[in-house]
Amino acid sequence: MLRLNLLRRGNNQHVILNIRFLSTEELAAQERAKIDRIIRVDHAGEYGADRIYAGQLAVLGNTDVGPTIKHMWDQEKEHLATFNKYIPEYRVRPTALLPLWHVAGFALGAGTALIGKEAAMACTVAVEASITEHYNKQIRELSTEYPDKHEKLIQTISKFRDDEQEHHDTGLEHDAEKAPAYQLLSSAIKLGCDGAIWLSERV
Repeated sequence: MLRLNLLRRGNNQHVILNIRFLSTEELAAQERAKIDRIIRVDHAGEYGADRIYAGQLAVLGNTDVGPTIKHMWDQEKEHLATFNKYIPEYRVRPTALLPLWHVAGFALGAGTALIGKEAAMACTVAVEASITEHYNKQIRELSTEYPDKHEKLIQTISKFRDDEQEHHDTGLEHDAEKAPAYQLLSSAIKLGCDGAIWLSERV
């Protein structure tokens, strides 16, 4: 593979071409690192989502929104089970932060549910918006770079992305935007999710 890096100096008067050929081994290592990162962070994300819905259901399970939360949690269990299989199948090391996401996820789900149904749904909307955006980015990357080689992974992520979008829309339908300080709460949760994604890819 040929990689071209264009370096400009001065007032565009000098253009330096840095040409480098990537070996087969380097390409394979880059691909391996990308797939490892994708599976590690997706496993962590689904684990965290599972804990969030567990926390919500612990508080709101006996309310009128309980069955809705249970339905979404059941789908998250399916997602997590799939990535639990992918971890050994692809020989990927899980993130070392799983114990933290176990506690933080449940606390986030239960904490927002204690504020009220609307806050729990606001949490769902914010979390699922982050996950959907993240999955869309992965789908674009894999479809561009490895459209045939990783078709199974692309199909899996695409299906789960659709489920997460459904959860996002369900949250809006159940009055998420009526939560106290909705914009502030939503922004804070999305910021936390983005940070968790960044950490889980690397640690």
